[in-house]
Amino acid sequence: MGYGAIRARATRTRRTPRTNNLVTLKMAYDITPDLIDQIRARFAHVEACPFEGERVFFENAGGALTLNAVVETSAKMAAIPDNQGRDNAASKALQGMIDSAREDMRVFFGAPNANFFVGESGTELLFRLIRAACLGTPQGRVVGSSLEHPATRSACDRWAKVAGKPYVVLPHDTATGSVGPANYAEHVTPHTVVATILHTSPVTGMGVDVRAVAAQIRAIAPDCVIIVDGIQHAAHGRLDIASYDVDGYVISPYKVFSRHGYGIAWVSDRLASMPHDHLMGAPNAPWELGTRDTGAYATFSDVVAYFDWLGAQFSDSEDRRTRIQAAGEAIHAQEAKLAEAMLHGTGNLKGLAEFDGVTIIGGVDNPLREGLVSFALDGLPAPDVVSALRERGVRVHTRKADHYSSNILEPLGMAHCVRVSMCHYNTELEVARFLQAMKDIADDAG
Repeated sequence: MGYGAIRARATRTRRTPRTNNLVTLKMAYDITPDLIDQIRARFAHVEACPFEGERVFFENAGGALTLNAVVETSAKMAAIPDNQGRDNAASKALQGMIDSAREDMRVFFGAPNANFFVGESGTELLFRLIRAACLGTPQGRVVGSSLEHPATRSACDRWAKVAGKPYVVLPHDTATGSVGPANYAEHVTPHTVVATILHTSPVTGMGVDVRAVAAQIRAIAPDCVIIVDGIQHAAHGRLDIASYDVDGYVISPYKVFSRHGYGIAWVSDRLASMPHDHLMGAPNAPWELGTRDTGAYATFSDVVAYFDWLGAQFSDSEDRRTRIQAAGEAIHAQEAKLAEAMLHGTGNLKGLAEFDGVTIIGGVDNPLREGLVSFALDGLPAPDVVSALRERGVRVHTRKADHYSSNILEPLGMAHCVRVSMCHYNTELEVARFLQAMKDIADDAG
């Protein structure tokens, strides 16, 4: 059992910069300094960019760090010339890897079946699932929210038109940067046949209660096909598809410690049986088109193995699903601690919320936040802040009011913002380096 075992849970007391009151924080899933070193050792390029040198990586929403195991597996699999479906040992071994990976996915996602397949990307898979749902359901409306990524909104806009169905985009709550059951209740009708949900926003950083939203949709339109974009959420763990009562869930593995070049989709038996593209006469009407890259499946097994290892540091359970759930709780706790330090300060450094003229998207103390802070400072254009941080060895990103982020920024009257996205392998020392850099930038502009 690792240093951070759940039996070693601790309680600490500290003063908050906001109120100076004593607040007790229970650390049931505390990632200790010893454990964070073990975690970081499992990832490539944690402290240095291969092109720019030493840096703090706070651009995880754009693509998380890659597990060393994924790098090794990718190289190994790229060298294998064989394909599935042949009468030889290599082919059978490859099929075994795919079958094993699908079972790994089922456990990781907490899915009721192993209807998983890979595609070009998360965006491509969202288009395919939404197309099948729009074309395979009776006449009615398609409903989504303004919080959603353009991958979902673009697919709904296109395929709802092709199917002759109205597409309704309900407004999200700009104050919280999220959306909830009440927002959907105002726009879902008994004639809603397709609905989409974003699990976590890559711009606001706020999560959505998928289970509650789906329940609200089903209370009004029980037969609605519900598809979830989980691309931003997956790296934060705590997935439980079986409890969501949805029909589709999509992720991009490069945002959850794997590599570029593939996406993963899960579909319910109902959505799986709807008409979709596949080769004529192919058994079981598969969703995959062409020969699959076995390495995609194998590298996601590496991701699941990592969550299993991390969860074992917090749980003595012999059940793999229980350990993976424990990993999600530890990830959530670590990222919440980092966000708290970033917003309210650490050591003698003030947090972003204490900077003059700051705007924190979604509000400062928002319990929906998942490891991401987007902000703007009066008089300091976001692109300039991002460049200045890069020069000081801190990697962040600009979100602009373009086709990717205008749905979030325009309602706030913002042309751009700085997105700082953290992951559980980041440290409070890295947050301190970021805050010191922000202080220097603000002072220089001052």
